[in-house]
Amino acid sequence: MTSPDFAPPDPAFTAYLDVATEAARAAGAIQLARAELAHDEKSKTTFSDLVTEVDALCEAEIRRVISAAYPAHAVLGEEEGQAGEGDFLWVVDPLDGTVNYARGYPVYCASVALEVRGVRVVGAVYDPTRRELFTATLGGGAFLNGARIRPSRTPSLLSPALISTGFPYNVASDRSNLTYLEKLLALGVPVRRPGAAALDLCNVASGRMDGYWETGLKRWDAAAGSLIVEEAGGVISDLGGQPTPYGHGIVAASALLHPELLAALSG
Repeated sequence: MTSPDFAPPDPAFTAYLDVATEAARAAGAIQLARAELAHDEKSKTTFSDLVTEVDALCEAEIRRVISAAYPAHAVLGEEEGQAGEGDFLWVVDPLDGTVNYARGYPVYCASVALEVRGVRVVGAVYDPTRRELFTATLGGGAFLNGARIRPSRTPSLLSPALISTGFPYNVASDRSNLTYLEKLLALGVPVRRPGAAALDLCNVASGRMDGYWETGLKRWDAAAGSLIVEEAGGVISDLGGQPTPYGHGIVAASALLHPELLAALSG
């Protein structure tokens, strides 16, 4: 959620975004370079919660880029946890969509965000297979390869809207997202499950998807993509309607569609 009383100078945003972009692109280059190689796969929590050597290589490179520019800033990454403390926290998903990547399914990305005193101010998501860079700065709009993006103008879920979701790795013990899925499918709403949360959010920001919801996300899954949605003109909330990407679940859509999507999931 953005803060109305926080307004760092625009030149700082530009500098932060340059670093976020450099880091995300560097990780994307590693992903492409190693995409056709055999991967060292390990399970983190369940058999389907994979991590590969590429995840670690990408995070190391992102951390190198950030530390070279801002050595005093803290970094929170999916693979290495948090290093450092203070007002500036970079939130990093080095390879979002690891299972896709490991199987050669070309839906994955690198996600880099900066929070200042808990406020998301910069976000960059890079999809190397499509050479697509999604970016946003607080108050500065959202862009795809430098062109301004906006959410769709689909007026209703029954238009029909195209919605995406994902499933947590503990779906066997927590079946709540299956209930949400059933609600939308019962309405006849087409639902997709691409497998990379940051790209799901960027697809809402750019109008490729009309909406998105998911449960069980981590901070690094949503930090950059949620800012991109908001700066594109979309709405982010949790499943209870609170304006945060870090609550119980996440719901993203245009300002027009968000209330209806939230109501359908909650009803």
